[in-house]
Amino acid sequence: MIKKNNLLLVLGAASGLTLAGCATSKTSASAAATTTPETVSPAAAPAGPVLKGVGLDMANADLSVSPCDNFFQYASGTWLKNNPIPAAEPRWSSWNQLINQNEAVMRQILDEAAANRAATKGSNLQKVGDFYASAMDSAAIEKAGLKYLQPELARIAAIKDLKGLQLALAHQQMLRTGSVLGVGVAQDRKKSTEYAVYMSQGGLSMPDRDYYLKDDARSKTVRAAYVTYLTNTFRQLGDSEAAAQKNAATVLRIETRLAKASKDRVALRDPYANYNKMTVAQASQQFPNLAVPTLLQQAGLGTAKEVIVGQPEFMKEASTALKAEPLGDWKTYLRWHLVASVASALPKSFVDESFRYNQVLSGAKQQQPRWKRMLRATDGSLGEAFGQLYVDKAFTPETKQKALEMVNNIRESMGEHIQQSTWMSAATKEEAMKKLNAFTVKIGYPDQWKDYSALTISRESYLKNVLAAREWDTKDNLKRYGGPIRRGDWSMTPPTVNAYYNSSLNEIVFPAGIMQPPFFDPKADDAVNYGGMGAVIGHEITHGFDDKGRQSDAEGNLRDWWTKEDNDKFNQRADMVGAQYSAFSPLDSVYVNGKLTMGENLADLGGLNLAYTALQKQLQKQYGSNPRPLYDGLTPEQRFFLSWAQVWRTNARPEYLRQQVLTDPHSPAQYRTNGPLMNMPEFFEAFGCKDNAKMVRAQSERAKIW
Repeated sequence: MIKKNNLLLVLGAASGLTLAGCATSKTSASAAATTTPETVSPAAAPAGPVLKGVGLDMANADLSVSPCDNFFQYASGTWLKNNPIPAAEPRWSSWNQLINQNEAVMRQILDEAAANRAATKGSNLQKVGDFYASAMDSAAIEKAGLKYLQPELARIAAIKDLKGLQLALAHQQMLRTGSVLGVGVAQDRKKSTEYAVYMSQGGLSMPDRDYYLKDDARSKTVRAAYVTYLTNTFRQLGDSEAAAQKNAATVLRIETRLAKASKDRVALRDPYANYNKMTVAQASQQFPNLAVPTLLQQAGLGTAKEVIVGQPEFMKEASTALKAEPLGDWKTYLRWHLVASVASALPKSFVDESFRYNQVLSGAKQQQPRWKRMLRATDGSLGEAFGQLYVDKAFTPETKQKALEMVNNIRESMGEHIQQSTWMSAATKEEAMKKLNAFTVKIGYPDQWKDYSALTISRESYLKNVLAAREWDTKDNLKRYGGPIRRGDWSMTPPTVNAYYNSSLNEIVFPAGIMQPPFFDPKADDAVNYGGMGAVIGHEITHGFDDKGRQSDAEGNLRDWWTKEDNDKFNQRADMVGAQYSAFSPLDSVYVNGKLTMGENLADLGGLNLAYTALQKQLQKQYGSNPRPLYDGLTPEQRFFLSWAQVWRTNARPEYLRQQVLTDPHSPAQYRTNGPLMNMPEFFEAFGCKDNAKMVRAQSERAKIW
């Protein structure tokens, strides 16, 4: 899932599908012979009619590779060879086709909105048009320089003492600069009918605490690039070379101190360990220099009597550091976080410095074109205002209805898998069914759109628009406190190519953006759609029952509803999956972290199993005992698995893979393709794989939970 701020990282209520960004498919230019059933050695099946298929192009396959040795390479080898990574991308995958198609539609909407000077003032059309127009006006941004940032820089420069620092920190929360910690409102994980105030660790600029703490070659390279980024940015702010170097060292020192106190990403996955409810008085006593009452008062949360602290040890260290580190050093730190957080809205020299640093992280050779960056910024800042314009143009009621049918079929399959489970007791099955039946399904776009009437957007300054949108979004989050649960809220925007499960609301959500090829094609046969969108739906349903999701009940409360025996059996099976993925190595000496990726790996494995069961039911309903048609000479089962592989075909730069393995809860794409299949006898049968094939795990080593 795309996380909007560091609060969600700690709450851990939502789990998504994404590759950690976006990626998709271009048909290979080379022509390969259409694969026949004989080519892929399927299990014997009664011959049905041979029809022309839609949704799969076997010209993308590499028929020199056995599907039973490396299905990722077999299904996509020719595509991988013919689709090198474009210079502006850290990776290139089958998602890019969809992302690019989607962004072409979005760009047209935004260009038309920006050209419309007659839009009613205060309307979504006016706000979206003016935001994008100001974002694309690079000449005005260059001319303004730091003019529109000066009031915020002056506010930091005026800090005189600890109290002033505390007030400034509260203001930084409103602007979402990522300084020190995150404060926000979300459902109470143990009392989902109420909103609670959460405080969570934060304050780091590099993508992971390990970049500050490890001394391997990769960490040193990233750290050196970060110091260069810091130094050059301070110089652009007007500091002398000596002052810029000193200030860079100051920021690195303070952030390293915070990194040492930060939990790692695996520890952040434990919902119980990250739930520490205390009174505001207790928080004030434990973290005196954070001035918790002031922080809450400034956020409009002065009536709160309790807070849920994600990481108390971090807060203690942050509190100590606020007093121990020189005030001037904290002002330097705040200045950096402010500027770095809005670099994309500043003159080109700031943007270029940011990109040069990010190049080291991602390996991208050149920047994305400005329109793409600004399109994504508009979607991120005005997602539902823009989303309404997008849905009117790009999403049909028929698509929504088809998706709902698939969800119902796959949910039904999950119910059968639960009931037929050989390792769960009746008591746990009953609770699991209660949770499954309570799932809320959201498809396409919200029933009730956000109201942006309190947000003022103009063409005067892109930076002003960015800060105004952030402040509006923060206030929109904070004003939930004390009110009824907003069950209609979405955590993703309608154009987003992604999906997620939210455990506190016990809901699965599929934005309009993902309901397109290669995930879903209304012209394709069921096998292709169940291998794509069906597996996505199954993935999100399984998140409700993965190692984290299973810890919440039907009402979205963090509650242990498992018998001890069933809990132990689940963990044994999950540990087997963890060990499988920890053995995968995308680069020399780089291994997948099976614990960090556990939830996503379980969701991939479970989702594929559920979608396969649902497809079989669909085929039975459609053909009964009659022979099933072969599309392009392929059985439905083969097309199902090829569709799954088509979704994940990816070329990735080594820099990107190294960062992904360190920071991303999703496994690299080749293991998302092959990992689940190596546990599925249905796959072995579909492609006639022998017991000694590389894709076939020994029976005792196969994992299956759902």
